[in-house]
Amino acid sequence: MRTVLNFNTEWLFIPSDIPGTEGPLVDESQFLNVNLPHTNKIFPHHYFDENEYRFVSWYRRHFALPEEYRGKRIWVDFEGVMTVAQVYINGVFVAEHKGGFTPFSVDITDYVNYGGASNLIAVRVDSSARPDIPPEGYVVDYMQFGGIYRNVRLRIVDPLHIDWVFVTSSNVSREAACLRLLAHVVNAGASPADFNLKIEILDADGESVASTNKNAFIEPGREMELEQLIDPIERPRLWDIDNPYLYVAQFTVISQGRVVDQYSVRFGIRTAVFAEDGKFYLNGEPLKLRGLNRHQTYPYLGAAMPDRGQRKDADILRYELGLNIVRTSHYPQAPAFLDRCDEIGLLVFEEIPGWQHIGNDAWKSIVKENLRSMIIRDRNHPSIVLWGVRINESEDDHDLYLETNRIAHELDPSRQTGGVRNFRESEFLEDVYTFNDFSGGILEPNHPRYLVTEFGGHTFPTKSYDNEDRLIEHAKLHASIQNAQYARPDVAGAIGWCAFDYNTTIDFGSGDGICYHGVCDIFRLPKFAAYFYRSQMDPKDAPMVFAVTHYTPGDRSGGGIDPLLVFSNCEEVEVVIDGESQGIKLPNREAYPSLPHPPFEFRGISFPRGRGRSEIRVIGRIGGVEVTSQTIRLAGPPARLALRVDDESLIADGTDCTRLVFEVQDVNGQRLPYASLPVSFELDGPGELIGENPFCTEAGRGAVYVRTTREPGEIRVRAKCGVLPPVSVTIRSMPMVEPIVPETLAGNA
Repeated sequence: MRTVLNFNTEWLFIPSDIPGTEGPLVDESQFLNVNLPHTNKIFPHHYFDENEYRFVSWYRRHFALPEEYRGKRIWVDFEGVMTVAQVYINGVFVAEHKGGFTPFSVDITDYVNYGGASNLIAVRVDSSARPDIPPEGYVVDYMQFGGIYRNVRLRIVDPLHIDWVFVTSSNVSREAACLRLLAHVVNAGASPADFNLKIEILDADGESVASTNKNAFIEPGREMELEQLIDPIERPRLWDIDNPYLYVAQFTVISQGRVVDQYSVRFGIRTAVFAEDGKFYLNGEPLKLRGLNRHQTYPYLGAAMPDRGQRKDADILRYELGLNIVRTSHYPQAPAFLDRCDEIGLLVFEEIPGWQHIGNDAWKSIVKENLRSMIIRDRNHPSIVLWGVRINESEDDHDLYLETNRIAHELDPSRQTGGVRNFRESEFLEDVYTFNDFSGGILEPNHPRYLVTEFGGHTFPTKSYDNEDRLIEHAKLHASIQNAQYARPDVAGAIGWCAFDYNTTIDFGSGDGICYHGVCDIFRLPKFAAYFYRSQMDPKDAPMVFAVTHYTPGDRSGGGIDPLLVFSNCEEVEVVIDGESQGIKLPNREAYPSLPHPPFEFRGISFPRGRGRSEIRVIGRIGGVEVTSQTIRLAGPPARLALRVDDESLIADGTDCTRLVFEVQDVNGQRLPYASLPVSFELDGPGELIGENPFCTEAGRGAVYVRTTREPGEIRVRAKCGVLPPVSVTIRSMPMVEPIVPETLAGNA
């Protein structure tokens, strides 16, 4: 049977390229003890040079394999290494992989020792600028960082085993659906094999709802694809954004009366089509797509965020921003992120690595291999509805893009393709015309299947601590363009640039290494524009009101707060200032006629002076009944420091971490948006703080991360800010229960 072990723990790391590091006889006293995912260097959140992570480093891990694994095939599965990985086993070179955004697997069977004898895996990681590998070759508007930055696992399988599986559905309705189940079977043994492939479909409760099986024969050293159909599966639960129902397909290989391999994959039954009428249809129903682009990088850790943080990003996009689609700009992103998108009903447009540049033939070969790896890895995700088969904003290349489309359709006939461009005359070879529209509106579609894949962004960079005028205009830009796309039935949707501020290279950004293009800052904390997106959510799920102001007397040009914009998904909104109603308003459908939930606008509001601590109360009503409210007061002096963590319980695997958010507040618990004060931290227990310490708040707030060690226990973080009372939070670090690859076997230590 298949065994998969966690291979993330107990690695050794050295940030230099030392000859002979691949061999067993190396002085390891200068190596650092690390766990994966791992970034080759931790940075401040801004003002650093990308060349600081562009170096060669080495990772080493000692491990032992029990005698029972002899005769099996032993694989190391890497989710992602930035940028070139050379893998050695016991001093012998085994494999090289080029490209940091796609997975690769290394068969180490012929190089390892069994029975408790020591083994060594050494990985040389070249994170330098590599113009021979996408996306490099010219300038790139995002940092890539370095290291073994995604998960690694050890996979032990029988010589007769499944390499991959692919599940698709057709003739889908709520009454029935046909499933096509494809399994790629490998016989790495020395003898031919008769076997039976059994496939069972399990519902969300683990109950079998359908099954099939097929007998087959395979010669030694051969591979084969076996196709089976289940037609029909009765009354399927369809996957959609409101009910993302997931089935499990369990593939079992039985040979000579015993189970030799079992491979399970989650999938959803659904249809997703960009149609000739311009609309996108999910399960036959039109759905207007409203989304944002996402980069996979984070402050301090670069791209090396473990699974918890990846999943949290998906939750922010879906539940805090109310999106129904995300584009993985500009590369395949972590499996954990996509898994979470499947679970919560967030649609995905996933694309190949690249940014504007096309290289030589060898470079193009890597593009094609990236595409193959991306699709084979991710085609069972029901959340993915479109493959991006063109380098973002690149020039036309007929032969290359003809081939990438062919590859995509061959590997996955069930999905359409798109190719993101930023010039209208671009050759259209894909199924969906995907276009970055920086016109300030929505241009008339020039093709029948049309999706806007970027807008805003560099045309209006906005920091969370900019003045109120700019923050409001930034939010209104997103509102107006989303309104414009909702007005056009021949546009499938619009994906804005972008969700989160991100680290960028010296040729871009605001001079501090950040592109301030997000509706949230780099810490995933909301700017005003984030509340516009949240206001488009269904009020049955999350009724909300948000007055688009800090309520300051002189921050806006000309002073005051007139007009006052309110984002809400309620039917009516009332504004009350110091007990005096400023009126009840309906959504402003004159300015935003097509949005699901237009903003509300209150004019003629005079800023109250001479009243001391004045306050605004904003009331949202549905059916005449108050369902939500917000209160904003004139700010007082700093009175307290507030702390919150995303997670109160972590796993002691050495990399699990949670975001620790802090705010400088007045006596009313209101964030002071222009407070720039140093906050310092002390940590007790089996954890470490990742981030600047002290941290000088931006927009009155900031964030760091708390990371576990390999030791379970209680982690306590205490924060101080000047004369404000210190505050603390406690996090439980729980023992790791997932099986790991042992360094030694019992009795052989």
